[in-house]
Amino acid sequence: MARPGRAAHRVRRQGAEDSGRLLLHAGPLRELPPHRAMSSARIESPKGPSTMLMQTVRPNIVQAIRAFRVDDLMSAAQDLGHHFLYANLSGTTTKQEVLETIAKAFLFPAHFGKNLDALHDCMTDLVNKSGTQPGFVVVLEQLPDSAKFDREAREQLLDVFRDAADFWAERKIPFRCFYSFQ
Repeated sequence: MARPGRAAHRVRRQGAEDSGRLLLHAGPLRELPPHRAMSSARIESPKGPSTMLMQTVRPNIVQAIRAFRVDDLMSAAQDLGHHFLYANLSGTTTKQEVLETIAKAFLFPAHFGKNLDALHDCMTDLVNKSGTQPGFVVVLEQLPDSAKFDREAREQLLDVFRDAADFWAERKIPFRCFYSFQ
């Protein structure tokens, strides 16, 4: 029996006070028709469960790594046949050190100019000229937060990766970049 001021769907059954149980709905549940798109859809990706991770992330984006784990991102890239580029920047404090570490980790050519324009060229034109690309998952872990590599420097670096994401989006190739700070 409902008490005044209490919603009818939150009525306690007689004798339920002793058991701590609460009746949330007294009537039968409404039957919903199956959704057309879901009736034949598979939940698991045919290439592996880690590819579902990439289905939750837009194809051409630069974003904080947040809840993603590097190992999961690497597995997803591998399952999709995408390039996985990883740079751990924890020992860096300056823009020059960051660029050198990225160049070494991503195996850039020896003539890499160690500036943001050269980074952009290596992430876009140089790779594009080498042939058809399946896609990219890039991880920049532990971007420095120091006086020599301040917020403006970090944003300039991330802008290069945002421009690369746009470049690959125009070519319908996924480019996902994840980053974290020290």
